[in-house]
Amino acid sequence: MDRRAFKRTAYVVRDDDAALDIVQDAMIKLAENYFDRPAAELPLLFQRILSNATMDYFRRQKVRNAVMTNMSDFEGGGDADGDFDLLEILETRDGALGALSAADEVSRAQILQRIDAEVQELPTRQREAFLLRYWEELDVAETASVMGCSEGSVKTHCSRAVHALAKALKAKGITL
Repeated sequence: MDRRAFKRTAYVVRDDDAALDIVQDAMIKLAENYFDRPAAELPLLFQRILSNATMDYFRRQKVRNAVMTNMSDFEGGGDADGDFDLLEILETRDGALGALSAADEVSRAQILQRIDAEVQELPTRQREAFLLRYWEELDVAETASVMGCSEGSVKTHCSRAVHALAKALKAKGITL
């Protein structure tokens, strides 16, 4: 649960260090406040706590950015070399990568990087719904509960996300 939560949060905040802090804080809150709950309730509670912790992060960032200017914003260049590795999702159940040739692995890595970039470009609510439904494998009701919206909204966000991704990837010559 924690690895997927980290990846989902990293997609949202686009900062691996901040994502790790957010996930750890959410896990601590879950352990401190809900230790007496049945185990079946914990995953959904964790997702809700994680969503709230992510929103709190953005609120703090907004206040912090309004109060002070980060001098590193004025430095040239950006960190285009992210630490997020999409090849991890290609691992088989025993932890090994599938038997692909080097050319196939490079091609797959490039496709996954394009998919990752397109997922990051989705609007926030669509990205959140998409990741909860298809990455975290929550059902519509659970996703609605985590996002704090109706099941119809979840279906709409997911549908729009899937169509936007399909259109963007098709435009780049990627068909899945």
